[in-house]
Amino acid sequence: MRRRTALPILTIGAVLASLLVALPAQAHGYVSNPPSRQAMCAQGRVPNCGDIVHEPQSVEAPKGSLQCNGGGSRFTVLNDNSRPWPATSVGNPVTFTWSLTARHSTSTWEYFVGSTRIAVFNDGGRQPPPTVSHAVNLGGRTGRLTVLARWNVADTAMAFYACVDLQVGPGGDPTPPPPDPDPTPTPPPLPGGGTWAAGTAYQIGSTVTYDGRTYRCVQAHTALSGWEPPNVPALWQRV
Repeated sequence: MRRRTALPILTIGAVLASLLVALPAQAHGYVSNPPSRQAMCAQGRVPNCGDIVHEPQSVEAPKGSLQCNGGGSRFTVLNDNSRPWPATSVGNPVTFTWSLTARHSTSTWEYFVGSTRIAVFNDGGRQPPPTVSHAVNLGGRTGRLTVLARWNVADTAMAFYACVDLQVGPGGDPTPPPPDPDPTPTPPPLPGGGTWAAGTAYQIGSTVTYDGRTYRCVQAHTALSGWEPPNVPALWQRV
């Protein structure tokens, strides 16, 4: 009798394990302002980025890397400095804002220029809110530079990575990045006149309807499945 029941139990366990492996990766977070490289890809401002277009929040890798993709096997396009990454003009200090779609308990947030850590913020294991902002002093640096932002999760060995290209003050790159390649950008929908749709790029102030309610965009982004307005108050405000 024991042998008869063991096989079904093992079979059920194998099926459950396969289902768990097949589950899609959970969303996490990325630097949305100033737009990180993955945000630029998701907004269509840099072409031919691959899967990162649909997963700007998923640049996850073991802690300790100084690469834009965290040193993993995915999203290596983010490490390619020969691409026309647009640089956002900023002053000093710079406020970096993370948009989080899974609010993992956090140990630290770190910011680097090259191999030099220029700022660290310790959350002591707390769960962050849907958006997190840090004012980072660039230490007198000017011109074009790339800041690596690293979000260290408290209860795993993993971190999330985002590289942000900046133009600090005058000077720097004599050939600024090209403008948005789309010559006829889609205007934001009129209040109550457009229905939210995944894959659409929304700008701050755009309004949509979803499930009979109207929402205003508070953070520019490209909509993804699972980011419906009621689910992401960091991106949409009900009006």
